[in-house]
Amino acid sequence: MLVPTWIGIDIGTTGVRAVAYAPDGHCHCAASREYRLNTPQPGWAEQNPDEIVAAMEEVLREVASHLDRQGRKPDGIAFSSVFHSFLVYDQRLRPISTLMTWADNRSQSLVTEMKMSGLDFLSVYRRVGCPVHPMYPMTKIAWVLKQRPGLAGQSPRFGSIKDYVFMLLTGQWVIDRSIASGSGLYNLLKLEWDRELMHFLGISEDSLPEVVPTTYSRALSAEAAQRTGLPSGIPVVIGAGDGVLVNVGIGAVQPGQMSATIGTSGAIRILSDRPQTDAKGRTWCYNLTDSTWVLGGAINNGGIALRWLRDNFGEAERLEAASRGVDPYEVLIQAASKIPAGSDGLILLPFFLGERAPNWNADARGVLFGLNLNHGKNHITRATIEGVCYRMNSILRALEQLAGPAREIRLSGSFTRSAIWSQMLADVFGQQLNVPNISEGAAFGAAVLGFVSAGALQSIADTGNLITVAQSFQPEPKAAARYARLYAIYEQVYWSMQQAFSEISAYQAEHAK
Repeated sequence: MLVPTWIGIDIGTTGVRAVAYAPDGHCHCAASREYRLNTPQPGWAEQNPDEIVAAMEEVLREVASHLDRQGRKPDGIAFSSVFHSFLVYDQRLRPISTLMTWADNRSQSLVTEMKMSGLDFLSVYRRVGCPVHPMYPMTKIAWVLKQRPGLAGQSPRFGSIKDYVFMLLTGQWVIDRSIASGSGLYNLLKLEWDRELMHFLGISEDSLPEVVPTTYSRALSAEAAQRTGLPSGIPVVIGAGDGVLVNVGIGAVQPGQMSATIGTSGAIRILSDRPQTDAKGRTWCYNLTDSTWVLGGAINNGGIALRWLRDNFGEAERLEAASRGVDPYEVLIQAASKIPAGSDGLILLPFFLGERAPNWNADARGVLFGLNLNHGKNHITRATIEGVCYRMNSILRALEQLAGPAREIRLSGSFTRSAIWSQMLADVFGQQLNVPNISEGAAFGAAVLGFVSAGALQSIADTGNLITVAQSFQPEPKAAARYARLYAIYEQVYWSMQQAFSEISAYQAEHAK
Protein backbone atom coordinates (compact mmCIF):
# COMPACT_ATOMS: atom_id res chain seq x y z
CA MET A 1 0.00 0.00 0.00
CA LEU A 2 1.31 3.43 -0.89
CA VAL A 3 2.26 5.68 2.02
CA PRO A 4 0.00 8.78 1.95
CA THR A 5 1.43 12.26 1.43
CA TRP A 6 -0.17 15.35 2.92
CA ILE A 7 0.95 18.94 2.50
CA GLY A 8 0.95 21.01 5.67
CA ILE A 9 0.64 24.74 4.99
CA ASP A 10 1.64 27.22 7.67
CA ILE A 11 0.52 30.80 7.04
CA GLY A 12 2.59 32.88 9.45
CA THR A 13 2.91 36.56 10.24
CA THR A 14 5.67 37.34 7.75
CA GLY A 15 5.77 34.26 5.55
CA VAL A 16 4.12 31.04 4.40
CA ARG A 17 5.62 27.56 4.27
CA ALA A 18 4.31 24.40 2.64
CA VAL A 19 5.82 21.01 3.50
CA ALA A 20 4.92 17.59 2.08
CA TYR A 21 4.97 14.89 4.78
CA ALA A 22 4.63 11.17 5.26
CA PRO A 23 2.68 10.09 8.38
CA ASP A 24 5.91 9.39 10.28
CA GLY A 25 7.01 13.01 9.87
CA HIS A 26 9.41 12.43 6.99
CA CYS A 27 9.62 15.55 4.82
CA HIS A 28 9.48 14.92 1.08
CA CYS A 29 9.96 18.55 0.06
CA ALA A 30 9.19 22.12 1.16
CA ALA A 31 8.89 25.68 -0.10
CA SER A 32 8.50 29.06 1.55
CA ARG A 33 7.87 32.71 0.69
CA GLU A 34 7.89 35.94 2.67
CA TYR A 35 5.48 38.89 2.50
CA ARG A 36 5.29 42.35 3.97
CA LEU A 37 4.05 43.49 7.35
CA ASN A 38 3.10 47.16 7.06
CA THR A 39 3.22 49.50 10.08
CA PRO A 40 2.03 52.87 8.72
CA GLN A 41 1.36 54.29 12.21
CA PRO A 42 2.32 53.39 15.77
CA GLY A 43 0.06 50.56 16.88
CA TRP A 44 -0.91 49.57 13.32
CA ALA A 45 0.27 46.27 11.78
CA GLU A 46 -1.51 45.25 8.62
CA GLN A 47 -1.08 43.27 5.41
CA ASN A 48 -2.52 42.86 1.93
CA PRO A 49 -4.46 39.56 2.07
CA ASP A 50 -3.98 38.99 -1.65
CA GLU A 51 -0.18 39.13 -1.24
CA ILE A 52 -0.52 36.30 1.27
CA VAL A 53 -2.76 34.31 -1.09
CA ALA A 54 -0.30 34.81 -3.95
CA ALA A 55 2.59 33.60 -1.79
CA MET A 56 0.55 30.59 -0.65
CA GLU A 57 -0.28 29.59 -4.20
CA GLU A 58 3.39 29.95 -5.19
CA VAL A 59 4.62 27.57 -2.49
CA LEU A 60 1.88 25.06 -3.34
CA ARG A 61 2.89 25.12 -7.01
CA GLU A 62 6.52 24.60 -6.02
CA VAL A 63 5.76 21.68 -3.70
CA ALA A 64 3.41 20.13 -6.28
CA SER A 65 6.20 20.33 -8.85
CA HIS A 66 8.73 18.72 -6.46
CA LEU A 67 6.32 15.89 -5.66
CA ASP A 68 5.62 15.30 -9.34
CA ARG A 69 9.35 14.92 -10.04
CA GLN A 70 9.50 12.39 -7.18
CA GLY A 71 6.62 10.45 -8.71
CA ARG A 72 4.32 11.31 -5.81
CA LYS A 73 0.81 12.73 -5.67
CA PRO A 74 -0.50 14.65 -2.65
CA ASP A 75 -3.45 13.02 -0.92
CA GLY A 76 -4.60 16.31 0.57
CA ILE A 77 -3.60 19.63 2.09
CA ALA A 78 -4.21 20.93 5.62
CA PHE A 79 -3.82 24.38 7.11
CA SER A 80 -2.12 26.08 9.98
CA SER A 81 -2.57 29.82 10.12
CA VAL A 82 -1.65 32.70 12.34
CA PHE A 83 -4.14 33.50 15.09
CA HIS A 84 -6.07 36.78 15.55
CA SER A 85 -5.98 38.13 11.99
CA PHE A 86 -9.00 40.22 11.01
CA LEU A 87 -10.58 40.94 7.63
CA VAL A 88 -13.78 42.77 6.64
CA TYR A 89 -15.86 41.54 3.69
CA ASP A 90 -18.81 43.02 1.85
CA GLN A 91 -22.09 41.09 1.43
CA ARG A 92 -20.63 39.17 -1.51
CA LEU A 93 -17.61 38.11 0.59
CA ARG A 94 -15.15 40.39 -1.17
CA PRO A 95 -12.47 41.90 1.12
CA ILE A 96 -13.02 45.62 1.76
CA SER A 97 -10.22 46.14 4.29
CA THR A 98 -6.58 45.38 4.80
CA LEU A 99 -5.78 42.40 6.98
CA MET A 100 -5.19 43.50 10.57
CA THR A 101 -2.71 41.19 12.32
CA TRP A 102 -2.36 40.14 15.95
CA ALA A 103 0.24 42.91 16.32
CA ASP A 104 -2.29 45.63 15.45
CA ASN A 105 -3.27 47.59 18.56
CA ARG A 106 -5.25 50.43 16.98
CA SER A 107 -8.38 49.43 18.91
CA GLN A 108 -6.73 50.12 22.28
CA SER A 109 -8.90 53.20 22.90
CA LEU A 110 -11.99 51.03 22.40
CA VAL A 111 -10.86 48.68 25.16
CA THR A 112 -10.97 51.59 27.61
CA GLU A 113 -14.41 52.60 26.34
CA MET A 114 -15.67 49.03 26.70
CA LYS A 115 -14.60 48.96 30.31
CA MET A 116 -16.29 52.30 31.01
CA SER A 117 -19.46 51.07 29.31
CA GLY A 118 -19.83 48.38 31.94
CA LEU A 119 -18.63 45.36 30.00
CA ASP A 120 -17.53 42.78 32.57
CA PHE A 121 -14.02 41.90 31.38
CA LEU A 122 -13.61 38.96 33.78
CA SER A 123 -16.92 37.41 32.80
CA VAL A 124 -16.03 37.76 29.11
CA TYR A 125 -12.64 36.16 29.69
CA ARG A 126 -14.16 33.19 31.51
CA ARG A 127 -16.60 32.58 28.64
CA VAL A 128 -14.32 33.10 25.64
CA GLY A 129 -10.88 32.27 27.07
CA CYS A 130 -9.39 35.52 25.74
CA PRO A 131 -8.69 38.64 27.82
CA VAL A 132 -10.27 41.80 26.41
CA HIS A 133 -7.30 43.19 24.48
CA PRO A 134 -6.81 45.07 21.17
CA MET A 135 -5.04 42.05 19.70
CA TYR A 136 -8.29 40.12 19.45
CA PRO A 137 -10.71 40.47 16.50
CA MET A 138 -13.61 41.20 18.88
CA THR A 139 -12.16 44.63 19.67
CA LYS A 140 -11.18 45.17 16.03
CA ILE A 141 -14.83 44.74 15.01
CA ALA A 142 -15.77 47.46 17.50
CA TRP A 143 -13.04 49.74 16.09
CA VAL A 144 -14.10 49.25 12.46
CA LEU A 145 -17.78 49.87 13.20
CA LYS A 146 -16.93 53.05 15.11
CA GLN A 147 -14.56 54.38 12.44
CA ARG A 148 -16.97 53.55 9.61
CA PRO A 149 -20.44 54.16 11.07
CA GLY A 150 -22.15 53.61 7.72
CA LEU A 151 -20.70 50.12 7.44
CA ALA A 152 -23.24 48.52 9.79
CA GLY A 153 -26.04 49.21 7.31
CA GLN A 154 -24.14 47.41 4.53
CA SER A 155 -24.31 43.98 6.23
CA PRO A 156 -20.55 43.46 6.41
CA ARG A 157 -18.97 40.09 7.17
CA PHE A 158 -16.01 39.61 9.51
CA GLY A 159 -13.38 36.93 9.15
CA SER A 160 -9.68 36.09 9.05
CA ILE A 161 -6.94 35.04 6.66
CA LYS A 162 -7.86 31.39 7.31
CA ASP A 163 -11.47 31.58 6.14
CA TYR A 164 -10.38 33.74 3.20
CA VAL A 165 -7.87 31.22 1.81
CA PHE A 166 -10.17 28.26 2.55
CA MET A 167 -12.95 30.00 0.61
CA LEU A 168 -10.63 30.67 -2.33
CA LEU A 169 -9.58 27.01 -2.43
CA THR A 170 -12.96 25.34 -1.84
CA GLY A 171 -15.66 27.95 -2.45
CA GLN A 172 -17.02 27.65 1.11
CA TRP A 173 -16.85 30.38 3.79
CA VAL A 174 -16.35 28.67 7.16
CA ILE A 175 -13.90 28.96 10.05
CA ASP A 176 -12.39 26.28 12.25
CA ARG A 177 -13.12 26.16 15.96
CA SER A 178 -9.46 26.83 16.77
CA ILE A 179 -9.24 30.18 14.99
CA ALA A 180 -12.73 31.07 16.25
CA SER A 181 -11.60 30.40 19.82
CA GLY A 182 -8.80 32.93 19.36
CA SER A 183 -11.17 35.69 18.23
CA GLY A 184 -12.32 36.82 21.68
CA LEU A 185 -15.87 36.24 20.43
CA TYR A 186 -16.40 32.47 20.67
CA ASN A 187 -18.02 30.94 23.75
CA LEU A 188 -15.82 28.00 24.80
CA LEU A 189 -18.49 26.59 27.12
CA LYS A 190 -21.40 26.62 24.67
CA LEU A 191 -19.27 26.11 21.51
CA GLU A 192 -20.95 28.94 19.61
CA TRP A 193 -20.41 32.62 18.84
CA ASP A 194 -21.02 34.46 22.10
CA ARG A 195 -24.50 35.96 21.97
CA GLU A 196 -23.88 38.57 24.67
CA LEU A 197 -20.84 39.95 22.85
CA MET A 198 -22.61 39.94 19.48
CA HIS A 199 -25.40 42.00 21.05
CA PHE A 200 -22.83 44.33 22.63
CA LEU A 201 -21.16 44.89 19.23
CA GLY A 202 -24.43 45.19 17.34
CA ILE A 203 -23.76 42.34 14.94
CA SER A 204 -25.57 39.09 14.17
CA GLU A 205 -24.43 35.52 13.65
CA ASP A 206 -24.81 36.09 9.90
CA SER A 207 -21.88 38.50 10.13
CA LEU A 208 -19.54 35.66 11.06
CA PRO A 209 -18.54 32.42 9.32
CA GLU A 210 -19.99 29.10 10.37
CA VAL A 211 -17.72 27.34 12.87
CA VAL A 212 -16.55 23.83 11.94
CA PRO A 213 -14.22 21.23 13.55
CA THR A 214 -10.49 21.49 12.83
CA THR A 215 -10.60 18.23 10.80
CA TYR A 216 -13.37 19.57 8.54
CA SER A 217 -12.59 19.21 4.84
CA ARG A 218 -13.89 20.14 1.41
CA ALA A 219 -12.66 19.30 -2.08
CA LEU A 220 -10.12 21.53 -3.84
CA SER A 221 -11.99 23.35 -6.61
CA ALA A 222 -10.97 23.00 -10.25
CA GLU A 223 -10.09 26.70 -10.42
CA ALA A 224 -7.88 26.48 -7.34
CA ALA A 225 -6.26 23.31 -8.68
CA GLN A 226 -5.27 25.17 -11.81
CA ARG A 227 -3.75 28.03 -9.79
CA THR A 228 -1.81 25.76 -7.43
CA GLY A 229 -0.82 22.83 -9.65
CA LEU A 230 -2.50 20.39 -7.26
CA PRO A 231 -4.95 17.65 -8.32
CA SER A 232 -8.53 18.85 -8.47
CA GLY A 233 -10.82 17.36 -5.86
CA ILE A 234 -8.24 16.42 -3.22
CA PRO A 235 -9.42 17.18 0.34
CA VAL A 236 -8.55 20.52 1.91
CA VAL A 237 -8.61 20.23 5.71
CA ILE A 238 -9.26 23.57 7.37
CA GLY A 239 -6.87 22.82 10.26
CA ALA A 240 -6.18 25.01 13.28
CA GLY A 241 -4.20 27.98 14.55
CA ASP A 242 -0.42 27.86 14.26
CA GLY A 243 0.26 28.16 17.98
CA VAL A 244 -1.83 25.21 19.09
CA LEU A 245 -0.55 23.02 16.25
CA VAL A 246 3.04 23.50 17.39
CA ASN A 247 2.52 21.13 20.33
CA VAL A 248 1.23 18.47 17.96
CA GLY A 249 4.02 19.03 15.45
CA ILE A 250 6.83 18.67 18.00
CA GLY A 251 5.28 15.84 20.01
CA ALA A 252 4.50 17.85 23.15
CA VAL A 253 1.18 16.06 23.58
CA GLN A 254 1.50 14.28 26.93
CA PRO A 255 0.52 15.64 30.38
CA GLY A 256 3.15 18.03 31.69
CA GLN A 257 4.79 18.61 28.30
CA MET A 258 5.04 22.27 27.30
CA SER A 259 6.16 23.93 24.10
CA ALA A 260 8.19 27.14 24.02
CA THR A 261 8.19 28.87 20.66
CA ILE A 262 9.96 32.00 19.47
CA GLY A 263 9.45 33.17 15.91
CA THR A 264 8.22 36.66 15.08
CA SER A 265 6.39 36.55 18.40
CA GLY A 266 6.69 33.92 21.13
CA ALA A 267 4.54 31.64 23.28
CA ILE A 268 4.44 28.84 25.82
CA ARG A 269 1.63 26.26 25.68
CA ILE A 270 0.34 23.04 27.22
CA LEU A 271 -2.52 20.75 26.17
CA SER A 272 -5.63 20.21 28.31
CA ASP A 273 -8.63 17.91 28.07
CA ARG A 274 -10.97 20.78 28.94
CA PRO A 275 -11.11 24.58 28.62
CA GLN A 276 -9.49 26.35 31.59
CA THR A 277 -8.97 30.01 32.45
CA ASP A 278 -6.68 31.69 34.95
CA ALA A 279 -8.15 33.38 38.05
CA LYS A 280 -5.85 36.37 37.39
CA GLY A 281 -6.62 36.52 33.66
CA ARG A 282 -2.98 36.08 32.63
CA THR A 283 -3.32 33.23 30.13
CA TRP A 284 -5.56 32.26 27.23
CA CYS A 285 -7.38 29.07 26.24
CA TYR A 286 -7.86 28.03 22.59
CA ASN A 287 -9.31 24.96 20.93
CA LEU A 288 -7.28 22.32 19.07
CA THR A 289 -9.67 19.41 18.44
CA ASP A 290 -13.11 18.42 19.71
CA SER A 291 -11.55 16.94 22.86
CA THR A 292 -8.33 18.95 23.22
CA TRP A 293 -7.68 22.50 24.34
CA VAL A 294 -4.49 24.50 24.65
CA LEU A 295 -3.60 26.73 27.60
CA GLY A 296 -0.88 29.28 27.17
CA GLY A 297 0.35 32.80 26.87
CA ALA A 298 2.02 34.69 24.04
CA ILE A 299 4.30 37.71 23.71
CA ASN A 300 4.14 40.19 20.85
CA ASN A 301 7.85 40.79 20.75
CA GLY A 302 9.93 37.72 19.93
CA GLY A 303 12.23 37.61 16.94
CA ILE A 304 10.71 40.84 15.67
CA ALA A 305 12.72 42.67 18.35
CA LEU A 306 15.99 41.30 16.97
CA ARG A 307 14.75 42.03 13.45
CA TRP A 308 14.26 45.69 14.46
CA LEU A 309 17.84 45.77 15.70
CA ARG A 310 19.14 44.15 12.51
CA ASP A 311 17.22 46.47 10.20
CA ASN A 312 18.08 49.69 11.99
CA PHE A 313 21.56 49.13 13.42
CA GLY A 314 22.94 46.07 11.66
CA GLU A 315 24.36 47.44 8.41
CA ALA A 316 27.91 46.30 9.25
CA GLU A 317 26.63 42.85 10.20
CA ARG A 318 24.61 42.60 6.99
CA LEU A 319 27.70 43.41 4.94
CA GLU A 320 29.80 40.88 6.85
CA ALA A 321 27.08 38.25 6.46
CA ALA A 322 26.95 38.86 2.70
CA SER A 323 30.72 38.50 2.39
CA ARG A 324 30.68 35.24 4.38
CA GLY A 325 27.51 33.85 2.82
CA VAL A 326 25.70 33.53 6.15
CA ASP A 327 22.56 34.96 7.75
CA PRO A 328 22.95 38.44 9.34
CA TYR A 329 21.27 37.11 12.49
CA GLU A 330 24.11 34.63 12.87
CA VAL A 331 26.64 37.46 12.82
CA LEU A 332 24.65 39.53 15.33
CA ILE A 333 24.09 36.68 17.76
CA GLN A 334 27.67 35.43 17.53
CA ALA A 335 28.96 38.90 18.39
CA ALA A 336 26.49 39.16 21.29
CA SER A 337 27.68 35.82 22.67
CA LYS A 338 31.04 37.41 23.49
CA ILE A 339 29.27 39.60 26.07
CA PRO A 340 28.82 38.01 29.53
CA ALA A 341 25.43 36.66 30.59
CA GLY A 342 23.40 39.58 31.89
CA SER A 343 24.92 42.07 29.41
CA ASP A 344 26.95 43.73 32.18
CA GLY A 345 23.76 44.96 33.84
CA LEU A 346 21.98 46.21 30.71
CA ILE A 347 18.28 45.27 30.55
CA LEU A 348 15.95 45.72 27.59
CA LEU A 349 12.17 45.60 27.91
CA PRO A 350 11.27 44.57 24.34
CA PHE A 351 7.79 46.09 24.06
CA PHE A 352 8.05 47.37 20.49
CA LEU A 353 4.48 46.23 19.73
CA GLY A 354 2.90 46.61 23.15
CA GLU A 355 2.40 43.40 25.09
CA ARG A 356 0.10 40.45 25.51
CA ALA A 357 0.47 37.82 28.25
CA PRO A 358 0.75 37.83 31.14
CA ASN A 359 -0.17 41.48 31.83
CA TRP A 360 -1.98 42.42 28.59
CA ASN A 361 -0.67 45.98 28.44
CA ALA A 362 -0.99 47.32 24.91
CA ASP A 363 0.50 50.65 26.06
CA ALA A 364 3.83 49.08 27.06
CA ARG A 365 6.83 50.41 25.11
CA GLY A 366 10.48 49.45 24.75
CA VAL A 367 12.85 50.44 27.55
CA LEU A 368 16.67 50.23 27.69
CA PHE A 369 17.62 50.28 31.37
CA GLY A 370 21.03 50.43 33.04
CA LEU A 371 22.90 51.94 30.08
CA ASN A 372 26.37 53.31 30.80
CA LEU A 373 29.47 54.29 28.81
CA ASN A 374 30.87 50.75 28.97
CA HIS A 375 28.00 49.37 26.93
CA GLY A 376 28.20 48.99 23.15
CA LYS A 377 26.08 47.58 20.35
CA ASN A 378 26.87 43.98 21.23
CA HIS A 379 25.56 44.60 24.74
CA ILE A 380 22.33 45.93 23.29
CA THR A 381 22.02 42.92 21.00
CA ARG A 382 22.48 40.50 23.87
CA ALA A 383 20.14 42.50 26.10
CA THR A 384 17.50 42.34 23.35
CA ILE A 385 17.68 38.54 23.22
CA GLU A 386 17.72 38.31 27.01
CA GLY A 387 14.72 40.65 27.24
CA VAL A 388 12.70 38.31 25.01
CA CYS A 389 13.76 35.40 27.24
CA TYR A 390 12.69 37.31 30.38
CA ARG A 391 9.26 37.85 28.86
CA MET A 392 8.95 34.17 28.02
CA ASN A 393 9.88 33.42 31.63
CA SER A 394 7.01 35.59 32.88
CA ILE A 395 4.59 33.42 30.90
CA LEU A 396 6.17 30.18 32.07
CA ARG A 397 5.68 31.21 35.69
CA ALA A 398 2.01 32.12 35.13
CA LEU A 399 1.28 28.94 33.17
CA GLU A 400 2.90 26.67 35.76
CA GLN A 401 0.68 28.24 38.42
CA LEU A 402 -2.37 27.32 36.32
CA ALA A 403 -1.36 23.93 34.90
CA GLY A 404 1.36 22.72 37.27
CA PRO A 405 5.14 22.44 36.85
CA ALA A 406 6.45 21.49 33.42
CA ARG A 407 7.63 17.88 33.16
CA GLU A 408 9.38 18.71 29.88
CA ILE A 409 9.71 21.82 27.70
CA ARG A 410 10.24 21.37 23.96
CA LEU A 411 11.45 24.18 21.73
CA SER A 412 10.29 25.25 18.29
CA GLY A 413 10.44 28.28 16.03
CA SER A 414 13.16 29.98 14.06
CA PHE A 415 15.19 30.81 17.17
CA THR A 416 16.13 27.12 17.54
CA ARG A 417 18.55 27.60 14.64
CA SER A 418 20.71 29.42 17.18
CA ALA A 419 22.23 27.23 19.90
CA ILE A 420 23.32 30.45 21.63
CA TRP A 421 19.76 31.76 21.93
CA SER A 422 18.41 28.36 23.00
CA GLN A 423 21.07 28.19 25.73
CA MET A 424 20.16 31.68 26.95
CA LEU A 425 16.53 30.60 27.31
CA ALA A 426 17.54 27.50 29.27
CA ASP A 427 19.64 29.70 31.57
CA VAL A 428 16.80 32.19 32.11
CA PHE A 429 14.26 29.39 32.75
CA GLY A 430 16.74 27.53 34.94
CA GLN A 431 15.71 24.17 33.50
CA GLN A 432 16.51 21.75 30.68
CA LEU A 433 15.04 22.51 27.26
CA ASN A 434 14.72 19.94 24.46
CA VAL A 435 14.76 20.47 20.70
CA PRO A 436 12.78 17.82 18.75
CA ASN A 437 13.97 16.22 15.52
CA ILE A 438 11.20 17.96 13.56
CA SER A 439 11.56 21.74 13.36
CA GLU A 440 8.45 22.64 11.32
CA GLY A 441 6.06 22.27 14.24
CA ALA A 442 2.99 24.07 12.88
CA ALA A 443 3.30 22.73 9.32
CA PHE A 444 3.63 19.14 10.51
CA GLY A 445 0.85 19.70 13.05
CA ALA A 446 -1.42 20.75 10.21
CA ALA A 447 -0.45 17.68 8.18
CA VAL A 448 -1.22 15.50 11.22
CA LEU A 449 -4.80 16.82 11.24
CA GLY A 450 -4.94 15.77 7.58
CA PHE A 451 -3.65 12.29 8.37
CA VAL A 452 -6.14 11.99 11.25
CA SER A 453 -9.03 13.10 9.05
CA ALA A 454 -8.02 10.48 6.45
CA GLY A 455 -7.50 7.70 9.01
CA ALA A 456 -3.74 7.39 8.42
CA LEU A 457 -3.17 8.34 12.10
CA GLN A 458 -5.48 7.53 14.98
CA SER A 459 -5.15 10.84 16.82
CA ILE A 460 -2.91 13.83 17.33
CA ALA A 461 -1.36 12.02 20.32
CA ASP A 462 0.39 9.69 17.86
CA THR A 463 3.07 12.33 17.32
CA GLY A 464 4.31 11.66 20.84
CA ASN A 465 5.65 8.33 19.54
CA LEU A 466 6.90 9.68 16.22
CA ILE A 467 9.06 12.58 17.37
CA THR A 468 12.27 12.29 19.33
CA VAL A 469 14.58 14.77 21.04
CA ALA A 470 17.52 15.77 18.87
CA GLN A 471 19.33 18.15 21.24
CA SER A 472 19.08 19.31 24.85
CA PHE A 473 20.22 22.48 26.62
CA GLN A 474 21.09 22.35 30.31
CA PRO A 475 21.11 25.60 32.32
CA GLU A 476 24.60 26.80 33.23
CA PRO A 477 24.50 27.48 37.00
CA LYS A 478 26.47 30.74 37.01
CA ALA A 479 24.43 32.25 34.14
CA ALA A 480 21.16 31.02 35.66
CA ALA A 481 21.99 32.74 38.97
CA ARG A 482 22.74 36.03 37.20
CA TYR A 483 19.52 35.86 35.23
CA ALA A 484 17.45 35.10 38.33
CA ARG A 485 18.76 38.30 39.94
CA LEU A 486 18.31 40.40 36.79
CA TYR A 487 14.82 39.04 36.11
CA ALA A 488 13.71 40.43 39.47
CA ILE A 489 15.08 43.86 38.46
CA TYR A 490 13.41 43.49 35.06
CA GLU A 491 10.06 42.99 36.79
CA GLN A 492 10.67 46.03 39.02
CA VAL A 493 11.38 48.23 36.02
CA TYR A 494 8.28 46.96 34.22
CA TRP A 495 5.88 47.68 37.07
CA SER A 496 7.43 51.06 37.85
CA MET A 497 6.76 52.19 34.26
CA GLN A 498 2.97 51.74 34.13
CA GLN A 499 1.98 55.40 34.26
CA ALA A 500 4.80 56.39 31.91
CA PHE A 501 3.72 53.66 29.46
CA SER A 502 0.20 55.11 29.32
CA GLU A 503 1.44 58.67 28.85
CA ILE A 504 4.00 57.92 26.13
CA SER A 505 1.52 55.70 24.29
CA ALA A 506 -1.04 58.54 24.30
CA TYR A 507 1.61 61.00 23.10
CA GLN A 508 2.62 58.71 20.23
CA ALA A 509 -0.99 58.22 19.20
CA GLU A 510 -1.63 61.97 19.17
CA HIS A 511 1.45 62.78 17.12
CA ALA A 512 0.87 59.96 14.63
CA LYS A 513 -2.22 61.73 13.25
